[in-house]
Amino acid sequence: MASNQSILPADIMESQLSTIDLLAAMFPSPGELEIPESTTQCIEKLREWCENPSSPPGIPSNLSLAVYLPIEDGERTIQVNISVPLQYESQNQEIDQPPPLGYSLRQPDWLSRAEVASITASIPQSDDALEVFEYIQAEAHRTLENKSQQTQLVASDADQGPIVRVWFYFPSLSTRKKRDDMVNLAPAYSLTGFVLAGKPGVLCLEGVSADVDSYMSFIKTHSWGDIPSHQKKVSERFREVEGVERVFPGMEEITDSLGERSGQRANRGDMQALEAWLGSRGLQEAFEKVIF
Repeated sequence: MASNQSILPADIMESQLSTIDLLAAMFPSPGELEIPESTTQCIEKLREWCENPSSPPGIPSNLSLAVYLPIEDGERTIQVNISVPLQYESQNQEIDQPPPLGYSLRQPDWLSRAEVASITASIPQSDDALEVFEYIQAEAHRTLENKSQQTQLVASDADQGPIVRVWFYFPSLSTRKKRDDMVNLAPAYSLTGFVLAGKPGVLCLEGVSADVDSYMSFIKTHSWGDIPSHQKKVSERFREVEGVERVFPGMEEITDSLGERSGQRANRGDMQALEAWLGSRGLQEAFEKVIF
Protein backbone atom coordinates (compact mmCIF):
# COMPACT_ATOMS: atom_id res chain seq x y z
CA MET A 1 0.00 0.00 0.00
CA ALA A 2 1.36 3.42 -0.97
CA SER A 3 2.25 5.74 1.87
CA ASN A 4 0.29 8.98 2.28
CA GLN A 5 3.13 10.58 4.23
CA SER A 6 4.52 13.79 2.73
CA ILE A 7 7.42 16.01 3.80
CA LEU A 8 6.34 19.25 5.47
CA PRO A 9 6.49 22.36 3.27
CA ALA A 10 9.62 24.47 3.81
CA ASP A 11 7.85 27.23 5.76
CA ILE A 12 6.26 24.76 8.18
CA MET A 13 9.49 22.82 8.44
CA GLU A 14 11.16 26.08 9.52
CA SER A 15 8.48 26.45 12.19
CA GLN A 16 9.29 22.98 13.56
CA LEU A 17 12.98 23.84 13.65
CA SER A 18 12.16 27.10 15.42
CA THR A 19 10.33 25.07 18.06
CA ILE A 20 13.51 23.08 18.68
CA ASP A 21 15.46 26.36 18.92
CA LEU A 22 12.92 27.59 21.46
CA LEU A 23 13.33 24.45 23.56
CA ALA A 24 17.10 24.90 23.47
CA ALA A 25 16.65 28.48 24.71
CA MET A 26 14.25 27.37 27.46
CA PHE A 27 16.65 24.69 28.73
CA PRO A 28 20.19 26.06 28.23
CA SER A 29 21.90 24.43 31.21
CA PRO A 30 23.79 21.13 30.99
CA GLY A 31 21.57 18.15 31.73
CA GLU A 32 18.30 19.95 30.94
CA LEU A 33 17.99 19.14 27.22
CA GLU A 34 19.29 16.11 25.36
CA ILE A 35 19.51 16.19 21.56
CA PRO A 36 21.00 13.06 19.96
CA GLU A 37 23.83 13.54 17.49
CA SER A 38 21.69 12.12 14.70
CA THR A 39 19.01 14.73 15.42
CA THR A 40 21.60 17.54 15.40
CA GLN A 41 22.95 16.43 12.03
CA CYS A 42 19.46 16.20 10.57
CA ILE A 43 18.60 19.70 11.84
CA GLU A 44 21.56 21.19 9.98
CA LYS A 45 20.57 19.45 6.74
CA LEU A 46 17.00 20.64 7.14
CA ARG A 47 18.09 24.26 7.64
CA GLU A 48 19.96 24.10 4.35
CA TRP A 49 17.02 22.48 2.63
CA CYS A 50 14.59 25.15 3.91
CA GLU A 51 16.75 27.80 2.25
CA ASN A 52 16.80 25.89 -1.03
CA PRO A 53 13.92 23.37 -1.04
CA SER A 54 14.73 21.54 -4.22
CA SER A 55 15.43 17.85 -3.97
CA PRO A 56 14.69 16.92 -0.32
CA PRO A 57 17.29 15.00 1.66
CA GLY A 58 16.42 11.76 3.39
CA ILE A 59 14.00 13.17 5.95
CA PRO A 60 12.80 10.96 8.83
CA SER A 61 9.21 11.05 9.99
CA ASN A 62 10.20 12.90 13.16
CA LEU A 63 13.07 14.20 15.26
CA SER A 64 13.55 13.02 18.84
CA LEU A 65 14.90 14.91 21.83
CA ALA A 66 14.39 14.87 25.58
CA VAL A 67 13.83 17.46 28.29
CA TYR A 68 14.56 16.81 31.98
CA LEU A 69 12.00 18.71 34.03
CA PRO A 70 12.79 19.50 37.67
CA ILE A 71 10.27 18.26 40.26
CA GLU A 72 10.13 19.38 43.90
CA ASP A 73 12.66 22.22 43.80
CA GLY A 74 15.00 20.30 41.53
CA GLU A 75 15.51 17.38 43.91
CA ARG A 76 14.04 15.08 41.26
CA THR A 77 13.68 15.25 37.51
CA ILE A 78 11.42 13.51 35.02
CA GLN A 79 12.47 12.79 31.45
CA VAL A 80 10.02 14.01 28.81
CA ASN A 81 10.66 12.51 25.39
CA ILE A 82 9.57 14.85 22.60
CA SER A 83 8.84 13.86 19.02
CA VAL A 84 8.88 16.69 16.44
CA PRO A 85 6.99 15.60 13.28
CA LEU A 86 8.63 16.32 9.92
CA GLN A 87 6.02 14.62 7.76
CA TYR A 88 2.23 14.62 7.63
CA GLU A 89 -0.67 12.61 6.28
CA SER A 90 -1.19 14.30 2.94
CA GLN A 91 -4.10 12.47 1.30
CA ASN A 92 -4.18 15.22 -1.34
CA GLN A 93 -4.67 17.87 1.34
CA GLU A 94 -2.55 20.92 1.99
CA ILE A 95 -1.21 21.68 5.46
CA ASP A 96 -1.13 25.17 6.89
CA GLN A 97 -0.20 24.50 10.55
CA PRO A 98 2.70 22.55 12.03
CA PRO A 99 1.63 19.11 13.29
CA PRO A 100 1.67 18.94 17.12
CA LEU A 101 4.61 17.64 19.09
CA GLY A 102 4.36 14.21 20.66
CA TYR A 103 5.16 13.68 24.33
CA SER A 104 5.96 10.59 26.39
CA LEU A 105 7.50 10.06 29.81
CA ARG A 106 10.34 7.79 30.83
CA GLN A 107 9.47 6.14 34.13
CA PRO A 108 11.67 7.44 36.97
CA ASP A 109 12.40 5.23 39.95
CA TRP A 110 10.16 7.37 42.18
CA LEU A 111 6.96 6.83 40.14
CA SER A 112 5.17 3.58 39.39
CA ARG A 113 4.27 2.53 35.87
CA ALA A 114 0.59 3.18 36.63
CA GLU A 115 1.36 6.68 37.93
CA VAL A 116 3.35 7.51 34.80
CA ALA A 117 0.54 6.15 32.61
CA SER A 118 -2.00 8.28 34.48
CA ILE A 119 0.02 11.47 33.97
CA THR A 120 0.70 10.66 30.31
CA ALA A 121 -2.94 9.91 29.53
CA SER A 122 -4.02 13.43 30.52
CA ILE A 123 -1.24 15.46 28.89
CA PRO A 124 -3.07 18.43 27.32
CA GLN A 125 -3.36 18.68 23.56
CA SER A 126 -1.68 22.05 23.32
CA ASP A 127 0.51 23.94 20.86
CA ASP A 128 2.27 25.47 23.86
CA ALA A 129 5.11 23.24 25.08
CA LEU A 130 5.41 25.30 28.26
CA GLU A 131 1.80 24.47 29.16
CA VAL A 132 2.55 20.78 28.70
CA PHE A 133 5.68 20.98 30.84
CA GLU A 134 3.86 22.84 33.61
CA TYR A 135 1.12 20.20 33.59
CA ILE A 136 3.64 17.36 33.88
CA GLN A 137 5.51 19.09 36.71
CA ALA A 138 2.28 19.84 38.60
CA GLU A 139 0.93 16.30 38.22
CA ALA A 140 4.22 14.69 39.21
CA HIS A 141 4.43 16.96 42.26
CA ARG A 142 0.81 16.18 43.21
CA THR A 143 1.48 12.45 42.87
CA LEU A 144 4.49 12.71 45.17
CA GLU A 145 2.48 14.67 47.74
CA ASN A 146 -0.26 12.03 47.66
CA LYS A 147 2.29 9.26 48.20
CA SER A 148 3.81 11.16 51.11
CA GLN A 149 0.39 11.72 52.67
CA GLN A 150 -0.47 8.05 52.27
CA THR A 151 2.80 7.04 53.92
CA GLN A 152 1.96 9.30 56.86
CA LEU A 153 -1.56 7.91 57.05
CA VAL A 154 -0.33 4.32 57.04
CA ALA A 155 2.06 5.18 59.89
CA SER A 156 -0.74 6.81 61.90
CA ASP A 157 -3.18 3.97 61.10
CA ALA A 158 -0.97 1.58 63.06
CA ASP A 159 -1.55 3.70 66.17
CA GLN A 160 -5.22 4.58 65.74
CA GLY A 161 -6.83 1.23 65.05
CA PRO A 162 -8.19 -0.90 62.20
CA ILE A 163 -9.16 0.77 58.93
CA VAL A 164 -12.63 0.43 57.44
CA ARG A 165 -13.89 1.34 53.98
CA VAL A 166 -17.44 2.73 53.95
CA TRP A 167 -19.62 3.29 50.87
CA PHE A 168 -22.47 5.78 50.76
CA TYR A 169 -25.10 6.03 48.03
CA PHE A 170 -26.93 9.20 46.94
CA PRO A 171 -29.94 9.05 44.60
CA SER A 172 -28.65 12.43 43.43
CA LEU A 173 -25.58 14.49 44.34
CA SER A 174 -25.01 17.76 42.50
CA THR A 175 -24.32 20.87 44.61
CA ARG A 176 -20.72 21.93 43.98
CA LYS A 177 -20.10 23.41 47.45
CA LYS A 178 -21.39 20.29 49.20
CA ARG A 179 -19.07 18.14 47.09
CA ASP A 180 -16.12 20.46 47.76
CA ASP A 181 -16.82 20.19 51.48
CA MET A 182 -16.73 16.41 51.27
CA VAL A 183 -13.27 16.54 49.69
CA ASN A 184 -11.79 19.40 51.69
CA LEU A 185 -12.95 18.24 55.14
CA ALA A 186 -11.78 14.64 54.79
CA PRO A 187 -8.05 15.19 55.55
CA ALA A 188 -8.91 16.68 58.96
CA TYR A 189 -10.43 13.29 59.83
CA SER A 190 -7.53 11.31 58.27
CA LEU A 191 -9.89 9.97 55.61
CA THR A 192 -9.12 8.98 52.03
CA GLY A 193 -11.47 7.99 49.23
CA PHE A 194 -13.49 9.69 46.52
CA VAL A 195 -16.69 11.54 45.65
CA LEU A 196 -18.69 10.87 42.48
CA ALA A 197 -21.51 13.33 41.80
CA GLY A 198 -24.55 12.77 39.60
CA LYS A 199 -27.47 10.36 39.53
CA PRO A 200 -26.53 8.29 41.41
CA GLY A 201 -23.79 9.78 43.56
CA VAL A 202 -21.23 7.77 45.50
CA LEU A 203 -19.03 8.62 48.47
CA CYS A 204 -16.27 6.24 49.56
CA LEU A 205 -14.36 6.80 52.81
CA GLU A 206 -11.32 4.97 54.19
CA GLY A 207 -10.20 5.48 57.75
CA VAL A 208 -10.83 4.60 61.35
CA SER A 209 -14.51 3.81 61.92
CA ALA A 210 -14.99 6.55 64.53
CA ASP A 211 -13.46 9.12 62.18
CA VAL A 212 -15.81 8.12 59.37
CA ASP A 213 -18.81 8.50 61.66
CA SER A 214 -17.61 11.84 63.04
CA TYR A 215 -16.98 13.15 59.55
CA MET A 216 -20.44 12.17 58.30
CA SER A 217 -22.04 13.70 61.39
CA PHE A 218 -20.22 17.00 60.78
CA ILE A 219 -21.11 17.00 57.07
CA LYS A 220 -24.80 16.44 57.77
CA THR A 221 -24.93 18.99 60.60
CA HIS A 222 -22.81 21.79 59.17
CA SER A 223 -22.20 21.45 55.43
CA TRP A 224 -25.77 20.28 54.84
CA GLY A 225 -27.25 22.44 57.59
CA ASP A 226 -29.28 24.51 55.11
CA ILE A 227 -30.80 21.45 53.40
CA PRO A 228 -34.23 20.25 54.65
CA SER A 229 -33.93 16.93 56.42
CA HIS A 230 -36.16 15.13 53.90
CA GLN A 231 -33.72 16.08 51.12
CA LYS A 232 -30.64 14.67 52.89
CA LYS A 233 -30.98 11.39 51.06
CA VAL A 234 -27.88 9.34 51.67
CA SER A 235 -27.60 5.74 52.75
CA GLU A 236 -24.68 3.64 53.91
CA ARG A 237 -24.63 0.69 51.52
CA PHE A 238 -21.53 -1.24 52.50
CA ARG A 239 -18.91 -1.18 55.26
CA GLU A 240 -15.73 -3.20 54.81
CA VAL A 241 -14.14 -4.02 58.16
CA GLU A 242 -11.91 -7.09 57.74
CA GLY A 243 -8.30 -6.67 56.62
CA VAL A 244 -8.87 -3.32 54.92
CA GLU A 245 -5.87 -1.42 53.58
CA ARG A 246 -6.14 2.00 51.97
CA VAL A 247 -6.14 1.99 48.18
CA PHE A 248 -6.73 5.72 47.66
CA PRO A 249 -3.80 8.09 48.22
CA GLY A 250 -6.00 11.04 49.22
CA MET A 251 -9.54 12.37 48.96
CA GLU A 252 -10.64 13.50 45.50
CA GLU A 253 -13.67 14.08 43.30
CA ILE A 254 -13.66 11.89 40.21
CA THR A 255 -16.84 13.23 38.55
CA ASP A 256 -15.20 14.98 35.60
CA SER A 257 -12.56 12.33 34.92
CA LEU A 258 -14.71 9.22 34.75
CA GLY A 259 -16.17 8.56 31.32
CA GLU A 260 -18.94 10.31 29.41
CA ARG A 261 -21.96 11.73 31.18
CA SER A 262 -25.51 11.44 29.88
CA GLY A 263 -29.00 12.63 30.78
CA GLN A 264 -30.79 15.90 30.06
CA ARG A 265 -28.35 17.81 32.29
CA ALA A 266 -25.36 15.51 31.71
CA ASN A 267 -25.73 14.34 35.30
CA ARG A 268 -25.88 10.59 34.78
CA GLY A 269 -22.49 9.04 35.33
CA ASP A 270 -20.97 6.22 33.31
CA MET A 271 -21.45 3.27 35.64
CA GLN A 272 -19.43 0.97 33.37
CA ALA A 273 -16.51 3.38 33.66
CA LEU A 274 -16.93 3.43 37.46
CA GLU A 275 -17.06 -0.37 37.55
CA ALA A 276 -13.84 -0.63 35.52
CA TRP A 277 -12.16 2.08 37.62
CA LEU A 278 -13.02 0.30 40.87
CA GLY A 279 -12.17 -3.09 39.41
CA SER A 280 -8.66 -1.89 38.58
CA ARG A 281 -8.27 -1.17 42.31
CA GLY A 282 -9.58 -4.55 43.40
CA LEU A 283 -12.95 -3.14 44.50
CA GLN A 284 -15.31 -4.97 42.13
CA GLU A 285 -17.30 -6.47 45.03
CA ALA A 286 -17.97 -3.01 46.43
CA PHE A 287 -19.39 -1.80 43.11
CA GLU A 288 -21.86 -4.67 43.03
CA LYS A 289 -22.97 -4.03 46.61
CA VAL A 290 -23.23 -0.24 46.31
CA ILE A 291 -24.78 0.30 42.89
CA PHE A 292 -27.11 -2.71 42.68
